[in-house]
Amino acid sequence: MKLAENTVTEKLLITKLEGNIVTALMRGGQVIEFRCEPVKDNRLLGNIYVGRVRDVVKNIQAAFIEIGKGMPCYYSLDENKTPLYTKKSAAKTLAQGDELLVQVSRESSKSKAPSVSSCLNFTGKYLVLTSGNTRVGFSQKLTPLEKKRLREWIEPYRNEQYGIVVRTNARNAGQAELEQELEALLGEYRRVTETAPHRTCFSLVYETPRDYLTALRDTYTSGLESIVTDDRELYASVKEYLSVHQPGDLPLLKFYEDGLLPLNKLYSLEKSLKEALAQKVWLKSGAYLVIQPTEALTVIDVNTGKCTQGKYQQETFLKINLEACREIARQLRLRNVSGIIIVDFINMEEKDYQGQLLKEFERFLKQDPVKSTLVDITPLGLVEVTRKKVRKPLSEQFSQSHSATI
Repeated sequence: MKLAENTVTEKLLITKLEGNIVTALMRGGQVIEFRCEPVKDNRLLGNIYVGRVRDVVKNIQAAFIEIGKGMPCYYSLDENKTPLYTKKSAAKTLAQGDELLVQVSRESSKSKAPSVSSCLNFTGKYLVLTSGNTRVGFSQKLTPLEKKRLREWIEPYRNEQYGIVVRTNARNAGQAELEQELEALLGEYRRVTETAPHRTCFSLVYETPRDYLTALRDTYTSGLESIVTDDRELYASVKEYLSVHQPGDLPLLKFYEDGLLPLNKLYSLEKSLKEALAQKVWLKSGAYLVIQPTEALTVIDVNTGKCTQGKYQQETFLKINLEACREIARQLRLRNVSGIIIVDFINMEEKDYQGQLLKEFERFLKQDPVKSTLVDITPLGLVEVTRKKVRKPLSEQFSQSHSATI
């Protein structure tokens, strides 16, 4: 989003809290996104391994591939038509014992194993290089004119071996910056694919940066005012990452130093984190939300609570629902809720009010960098939303990080 369209600037805070590295994106004095990871590195998402096929389960069109001893991962046969073999048996198709390059595409979640893919992604600030898909794609947040201009720069690099996805941040980049990043991504791709056949099974051939570093890469920088940390070790790591990958953002990096008022206290991060893990969320009007994640979906209930504003009941309900839809969109991003989401807004009889609510809700959902889709409203008045899964929800990130420190 261009700065002219986003008058509220943002800050990215990176600090250590109770043995965890907490990354918080602030906008207008409010946290809009949290990331939490243990100081001790144990991440899998985005890493590329030489995996070994343990089982092929034809009736569900899937295989289970180990990326370490006793670490099976789900592998969809329908979504992976071109495996990148490093060691192949005589069988024509994927078979037990085959070794191949796979990237962790989804983390484990409760009872579900991690997922891996043969479609490798190498992500930069402006571009994503993809194997297994040779198209040139664009972020939906780019305008038709921006896509046309960027396509002219990228099209000469189109290749039958890989595809390119142009990210939202590319709208403010020059041609030289895009070409430089693309060459770096191509270098990583070639290094991985050329060295992997000579590596032993379960080898880690590409390690994704730490989560607090990928936050630097994934944050829209057009409105980013500063990157602030109060930890010397994190400061050195961030400075090194920016120097190599995003030198243009290096002036944004600040070291906060105040022995009397730590960074997390200055911005009330502990309080914000506690609120982001709570089921109940109070709205300014006195109404509140109840957010309840389950194994299959997340349910959000809107309640009038203490709100008594307005002379007419239906207008009061509309006002609460409009306030709620804005906060729900923020909470989905803040908590990193994904999958199926069902929202039970306060029932409104007026069809015009329902249409107004859905229009506003969709507008707020589109501001989320992670793809969120308003699907429909059911005959019972429940609003269905889906949000793409990228990382674990905040509740699992925090519980994993917290347990890792015990």
